[in-house]
Amino acid sequence: MDDQQIVELYHQRSETAIAETAKKYGRYCHYIAYNILYDDGYAEECVNDTYLGAWNSIPPHKPQKLSSFLGKITRNLALNRWERETAQKRGSGESNLVLTELEGCIPSGEGDITEELLLRDVINRFLRSLPEEAMIVFLQRYWYFSSIRDIAQDRSMSENRVKVMLHRTRAGFKQFLESEGVIL
Repeated sequence: MDDQQIVELYHQRSETAIAETAKKYGRYCHYIAYNILYDDGYAEECVNDTYLGAWNSIPPHKPQKLSSFLGKITRNLALNRWERETAQKRGSGESNLVLTELEGCIPSGEGDITEELLLRDVINRFLRSLPEEAMIVFLQRYWYFSSIRDIAQDRSMSENRVKVMLHRTRAGFKQFLESEGVIL
């Protein structure tokens, strides 16, 4: 079933929409949640909450790209869960490491909605300016929270090359943000 048919099922309030979403995007959503939480149980909870979030959001939303819509819901749920868990017990892991890597490159997050929209536009322009391989590696690391090892295996490159590429891309990202007037 294609995405538009699934979205239409949500608009019709058919419970088949959730089953079709799970069949087509369950593994994708689990991958996102697991890379943030490193726990199958929590990841599965996030995936189920993603289906509920989609059910509650469609309608009124009519996503053009269902995978991105679901991925964003899953990622936000997983990050919220990770934040709650690490607030209770200061654990380590890939999520903490990834967020630490980006500390010097991202604004404080204290802005209003207009600033958030402008930042989103700046980030999208930065990503489009990157060579394809650098963009993919950057997104795998900072959107999907993939480990250096997983990225290296997926892209058939050494872990050191991935680290160097990420370091250079972060430096370029910081310069790009500063040149666009984003206060870090």
